[in-house]
Amino acid sequence: MENHVFVCGYPGHLGGANTELWHTLRLWRRFGLEVTLIPTWQCDPAWARRLRQIGCRTVQSNADDLPNVPGLRGSVVVSMCNRKFLAAAARFRDLGCRIVWLGCMNWMFPEERLHYRRWGTFDRYVFQSRYQRDQLVPQLRKFGYGPAQGLLLRSPLAFEEFPFGPLPHRPGRAFVVGRISRAAADKFAPRTWQIYGKVPHPVAARVLGWSGEVRDRVGPPPPWAECLPPGSQTPQAFLPTLQAMVHAGAEAAENWPRVGLEAMAAGVPVVADSRGGWREMIRHGRTGYLCETEDQFAYYTARLAYDEPHRLAVARLARTVLETELANPRAIWAGWQSLLEGLGP
Repeated sequence: MENHVFVCGYPGHLGGANTELWHTLRLWRRFGLEVTLIPTWQCDPAWARRLRQIGCRTVQSNADDLPNVPGLRGSVVVSMCNRKFLAAAARFRDLGCRIVWLGCMNWMFPEERLHYRRWGTFDRYVFQSRYQRDQLVPQLRKFGYGPAQGLLLRSPLAFEEFPFGPLPHRPGRAFVVGRISRAAADKFAPRTWQIYGKVPHPVAARVLGWSGEVRDRVGPPPPWAECLPPGSQTPQAFLPTLQAMVHAGAEAAENWPRVGLEAMAAGVPVVADSRGGWREMIRHGRTGYLCETEDQFAYYTARLAYDEPHRLAVARLARTVLETELANPRAIWAGWQSLLEGLGP
């Protein structure tokens, strides 16, 4: 098996792919994989320090200078949902690199399609959900993709970064609901406030990822809602202030939403759309709730608000399933081992 990989990209505080990369790097280092990162094409010094602390190396380069990166020629290169990588992917191929691509979306970037038309598909693909795989594989086949190139591999989570601690709810108090996402309108149901307002129990709402674009889509927040711009709090600080994550999305279905994993880890039951990756992440009525209508969002949120023992039981089971199945580190590492062994020397 390859014992060293390059990563084209860099972790960050915002965005599912940026945070997923950090948790993937922690998993790799836990099991002894050597990693060198090539930021595209600038390096955040704070992240460079964090990466050094876990034993990762950073090499600063640019698309024209890649042949001079020590050890890159013929190596395994991994990239996650990185459009700048896609623009330079042909240069990595010219160096004989074996490329592993994690798209993180249910669709392809235009740069991705352009690359496939000119040079064909990458060596390996990682899909985080069956839903994502089912959406992308028919499209990839048009460019020559074969079944041996893909692997369904769930996203890792550094559990120590999300201690389990459900916020108690006392009778007569407002039930605190909320959500986290990028500050993008297409992440929000247009009737977000109306959905929260339908809950037959007094609620207070907290939203992390607010912007003018989101406001234009969902309307100004009601008096019982607090809206925070992206980055104003970390998920680790925000999630312990919620008693349920009520995550009604827009038209596009989610692939494998990291916010769900983080909420489950922290002890925050999730009420989400019965679509996309949510259906694979949540066991309805046991580790969270899946909804098809606004009335269902209201009913299941109220169930959690009125039945504290049930809410805590849901939170505990969700954390257990996360640790043993959905984000089991040994199982995920075994998948990466298999992938790297399949790429050969």
